[in-house]
Amino acid sequence: MKPSYFLVKSEPFKYAFATLCEQGRTMWDGVRNFEARNNLRSMRVGDLLLFYHSNEGKAVVGVAKVVREAYPDPTAPGEDWSVVDVAPVCPLRSEVTLQMIRQEPRLGQIALLRRSRLSVVPVTAEEFAVVMELGKTKLPKGRKAAAGRAMDAEATVND
Repeated sequence: MKPSYFLVKSEPFKYAFATLCEQGRTMWDGVRNFEARNNLRSMRVGDLLLFYHSNEGKAVVGVAKVVREAYPDPTAPGEDWSVVDVAPVCPLRSEVTLQMIRQEPRLGQIALLRRSRLSVVPVTAEEFAVVMELGKTKLPKGRKAAAGRAMDAEATVND
């Protein structure tokens, strides 16, 4: 089964990609928008996430993966919100800025541009591959990606 792809946003002063790399895993909480929550609920273990620094930086800086599927958000007891657990995969060798994304014709329909207020949005396999190309990054061993092709889900889940 091929993984799905998403883009998640975090303000770097609140939770930076470097922090995720240091910690090795985190609960992705605090989502308070129904559409973004539903995107979290559609994630499966092994799905890949473009990690976007919002407000400061405004750039995709790394790749993470889902390591635990949606469960009730413990920061919102009694409310209908969800979280997933994520772990780092790799930083991008070169940040992919919002300006670069806007200027890249192959990313003209990316949800980051169309649904800019959402903190969790789906990304196509092709869009994921283009961002990786712009970021001059290949996934670590066992996670080969080519532009326009999905990744090997078995390698993603079993790494």
